[in-house]
Amino acid sequence: MSAREPRLGTGAAILRGGRLLLIRRRGAPEAGAWGLPGGKVDLFERANVAAAREVLEETGLRIVARELLCVVDQIDRDAGDHWFAPVYVVEDAAGEPAITEPHKHDGLDWFALDALPEPLTAPTRGALPHLRERLNRRSAGGAS
Repeated sequence: MSAREPRLGTGAAILRGGRLLLIRRRGAPEAGAWGLPGGKVDLFERANVAAAREVLEETGLRIVARELLCVVDQIDRDAGDHWFAPVYVVEDAAGEPAITEPHKHDGLDWFALDALPEPLTAPTRGALPHLRERLNRRSAGGAS
C-alpha cells in the first residue's frame, strides 16, 4: 500500500418520480457495485461542473448540479485511497439515461429508495442518509 494525497471526486443523486438513478460498475474499484453517476474532478474544474460532465459522459443526461446534498469522505486504508466527493441532488435531469460507457458500466436503472440493489458503492452508502433525510423533511412539510 502506498499512501497518496486525498483525491477529489463528485457525483449526483438524480431523482425522477421518487426514484434514484444508479449505475453498475464493471471494473475496480467496487466492480459489480451500484452507485451514483460521477467521477474525478479535473484540475481547475469546479466540482459542480465536473458532476454535470461526468453524468453526461456516463448516462447521456444533462444536469445542472446546483444543490449540494453532502460531501462524502471516503477513506480506504487497505487500498491506500482517500476521496472527498461533493454529491449534488438533481431533480430536473434532461433526457433519458443510457449506458454510454459500456466498457465502464453494465447496468443502469431507477430504484425506489426502499428497494435499492446490492451491493452499493461506498460513496453511495455515504450519501444515502443525507438523501433520505432531505426527502423526509420534504414529505413532513419542511424546507428542502
